[in-house]
Amino acid sequence: MTRIATAPISGQKPGTSGLRKKTRIFMEPGFLENFVQAIFDGIGGAGGKTYVVGGDGRYFNKRAIQTILKMAAANGAAHIIVGRDGLLSTPAASHLIRLNKTDGGIILSASHNPGGPDEDFGIKFNTPNGGPAPENVTDAIFARTETIDGYDILEADDVDLGTEGAQTLGDMQITVVNPVTDYQALMQSIFDFDAIRALFAGGFTISFDAMHAVTGPYATAILEGTLGAARGSVVNGTPLPDFGGGHPDPNPVWAKDLMDQMMGPNAPDFGAASDGDGDRNMIVGRGAYVSPSDSLAVLAANATLVPAYKSGLAGVARSMPTSGAADRVAKSLGIAIYETPTGWKFFGNLLDAGRVTICGEESAGTGSDHIREKDGLWAVLFWLNILAARKMSVADLMQDHWQTFGRNYYTRLDYEAVQTEAATALIDGVRARLGTLPGQTFGDLTVKACDEFSYHDPVDGTVSDHQGLRIWYEGGARAVLRTSGTGTQGATIRCYLEAFSADNLNDPSRLEPVRAATMALADFQGHIGRTEPDVTT
Repeated sequence: MTRIATAPISGQKPGTSGLRKKTRIFMEPGFLENFVQAIFDGIGGAGGKTYVVGGDGRYFNKRAIQTILKMAAANGAAHIIVGRDGLLSTPAASHLIRLNKTDGGIILSASHNPGGPDEDFGIKFNTPNGGPAPENVTDAIFARTETIDGYDILEADDVDLGTEGAQTLGDMQITVVNPVTDYQALMQSIFDFDAIRALFAGGFTISFDAMHAVTGPYATAILEGTLGAARGSVVNGTPLPDFGGGHPDPNPVWAKDLMDQMMGPNAPDFGAASDGDGDRNMIVGRGAYVSPSDSLAVLAANATLVPAYKSGLAGVARSMPTSGAADRVAKSLGIAIYETPTGWKFFGNLLDAGRVTICGEESAGTGSDHIREKDGLWAVLFWLNILAARKMSVADLMQDHWQTFGRNYYTRLDYEAVQTEAATALIDGVRARLGTLPGQTFGDLTVKACDEFSYHDPVDGTVSDHQGLRIWYEGGARAVLRTSGTGTQGATIRCYLEAFSADNLNDPSRLEPVRAATMALADFQGHIGRTEPDVTT
């Protein structure tokens, strides 16, 4: 073991999903090492403990894992479980943490952000329940980064990550595992694989865009290898360090090729995509895009068709910006609905306490109590299970759902790489007027109520303030404004717009008055010089 003297490095405060920076920042001397040592110190030391380690395969993934392994050994860890070639989807890592009852895990990913030497990298710690570290843990890690004066690392050769089986590094045991095997077994225990296999055998077609990210091997093994989807149904299935030069974010903008295919004359029956680390999903039928908010509602409404959920749901949780579509389903089922801040870590207590079974976010994340992360491929298999049981197309299923529950028209506008000062001024300008906005009219809409969302965890009583500005208009429309913590430069302003209709089910223009009113209310043009977003979902 070697003790390397160091000093605090600024900019190591974790966001909603760990620490994300440009890759070259992580490659600077001491940056990764400081943060990893802060993780070990912040959680009470690594001595005698077992961890899962893996990542999404982006540039610097393997190099970073070698450093983490040598530091874990030097800090006295007893055992590390690592995915072959350093690969583990975030859902698979969460499952391995829980399955092996480890002391947590270190996951390397910047999720849906681009990869490469000039793009993004990230690292986060997941706790023994398999979920992202809660704020008290990330606060302790950050506090340590501000006082750190040294880190421990073992001087040793690199570990062979390409060979499955047991190895040693100093006194530490390392087990290199197939990244797919245990995850696939979990999926088979949840879903009706026989019904899905019969669906494909009957001629059902699918296109799954893995976006050259980590889900490729999982989707190929499960969809094509086990369930019998036609060879080639999984496209862009080989993980690449730069995701093939693409942006591994499963939405209509970045998965445009899939969207064009699904809206074309020769579209398959079903389309799906997942992101960099495999925890997000996009669902699209022939000629029918499904919003993440609607997807959560459909899964909740049809959950009893899936073997693992046949006895019903304990409850449903959604992030605050997500539409109220799932609320209507929960009410009809007589189960609880919980509204949390953005960030999957906020679902952890609800899942651990057995208060909810299914959770979802408008940012293309859905999951359940099978792990403590969102899970892209799980959502795809859930949809396939429903379609096999309902024997109807995605478009028909959505029409049936809206006729039953009404439709929450919804969109999200992302304004990326905004100057931080301008983004702050926009949000602060609305915050300062929350007390006077009700009764004021903007465009065709009048503000009914507004507030700044504060979450009181019903399980442990913790309070999370400043989680987004909410604006309700007369007539039932809603807008939400918040800045995102998942970018690596500047600020991203997210504007969420929603309008409900019980009977007008095919008129997206219902969102136009909400958009116009919110642009005027927040003065987007005045603060950031534009009203057109970079990404619309």
